[in-house]
Amino acid sequence: MIKRIFYLIVLTGIMNAAMAQSKQEAAVSAAVEKLRKAMIDGDKAGLQNLTADQLSYGHSSGRVEDKASFVENIVTGKSDFVTIDLTNQTVSVSGDAAIVRHVLAATTNDSGNPGSVKLNILLVWQKQKGQWKLLARQAVKVP
Repeated sequence: MIKRIFYLIVLTGIMNAAMAQSKQEAAVSAAVEKLRKAMIDGDKAGLQNLTADQLSYGHSSGRVEDKASFVENIVTGKSDFVTIDLTNQTVSVSGDAAIVRHVLAATTNDSGNPGSVKLNILLVWQKQKGQWKLLARQAVKVP
């Protein structure tokens, strides 16, 4: 009888941990979606709210931006995303950090020049003061 109670307590603990993890994964996924929309809309306040002050934003070309230049380039249209479609997304949460991987397919209009991109993306999110913030991003071209 004591063994059964012990197993029940352990199983309950494992289930609670799994549910907490899935809630965090859902919160990170929601932050990714907000970022996607803010990038399409050129939403300065949204971009600033979703990104960490220490942001390192890596492009597939090798160029790396800090938070200020990332936000400015999106808002001014230097980096203009007309559409962004995300597929094959995975989210892994560990404490106050989360790793997101997905494929980004987008139509662009950078500085008025239409184009398209297909990239593998790695995002690193950090929970800061109860909110998920983008800390780092790296893109590589899909072969």
